[in-house]
Amino acid sequence: MAGIVVVFDFDKTIIELDSDNWVVDELGATDLFNELLPTMPWNSVMDRMMRELHAQGKTIEDIKEVLRSAPIHPRVVPAIKKAYALGCDLRILSDANMFFIETILDHLGIRNCFSEINSNPGYVDEEGRLRISPYVDFHSSPHGCTNPCPPNMCKGMIIARIQASIAKEGKKRMIYLGDGIGDFCPSLKLKEGDFMMPRKNFPVWDLISQNPTRLRAEIYGWTDGEELEQVLLKLIEKISVEERNSIQLLTADCKFESIPLAAHEALPPPLKVHQ
Repeated sequence: MAGIVVVFDFDKTIIELDSDNWVVDELGATDLFNELLPTMPWNSVMDRMMRELHAQGKTIEDIKEVLRSAPIHPRVVPAIKKAYALGCDLRILSDANMFFIETILDHLGIRNCFSEINSNPGYVDEEGRLRISPYVDFHSSPHGCTNPCPPNMCKGMIIARIQASIAKEGKKRMIYLGDGIGDFCPSLKLKEGDFMMPRKNFPVWDLISQNPTRLRAEIYGWTDGEELEQVLLKLIEKISVEERNSIQLLTADCKFESIPLAAHEALPPPLKVHQ
C-alpha cells in the first residue's frame, strides 16, 4: 500500500539479538568490551573494538562472516517481503550501524525492500579497518531530547523528519516496530491512525505500559517473528480496507447508501496497557 510507511528497528526486532554484542562475542573480544564500556560512550567503544580486532588480524571478511550468521526468526524475512510486495514503504531506524545492517540485509536478500536506513555511520577506511561513529556528535551538537534516548541518537527526531517528508506526498499512515528504550520516543511521535508494535516484555513494552496515555497510536504487541508477521500483515490489511472504504464513501452519490466493509481477518482489539 503506497499510503503505508513501516519503520523497523533492527537489533532484536529484525534479527534476534544485538548485532554489536554478537560481533564482539563471536570474535572473542567480550572481556575487553566489558572493560571499556564503563569508560566511554557505546559508539566509541565499538569503534575502539574494531581497531583492536583489526590489530589482532581480524579482517572485514571475518566481521561479515559473523554478521551473516546472526540468528533471525524464520518468519521475519517473509513478513518483510510480503509487506514490500504489498507496496508498503519500508524503512529502518536503528542504533546499530550502517555496515552491520547492510551486510545482514544483503545476506538475507532484502536490502532492496528498504527505501531508507537511518543508523550510525559505519565504513571501511583506507587501512581496511571498520570505523563506527555516532549518528549525532553529542559533544558538539547534542540532540537535547528529554526522553530516554541515547546521546548519539533521538529516534523521535528522525521519525518527525520522516513524517514531515512523507506529508508532502499526501496522507500516509505509519506502523512502527521496536523493542528497546530508544524506541519509546518515536512511539510518542506517532499520530492517531498510526500503529505501534512493541515487542512484548522488552524495554519499550515496559515504558509504554507505564505511560499508556502518552501515545496516540494504537498498540499491538508481538512476541516473536511469527507473531510479528501475523500482526503486521493484519494491520496492513486493516489500513487497506479502511482506505478502500474511504474512497468508496467519497465517490458515493448524495443518497449516502451504506457500503459494506470488505472482509478481512480480524485483529484483536488494540492493546490496553496498565501500570
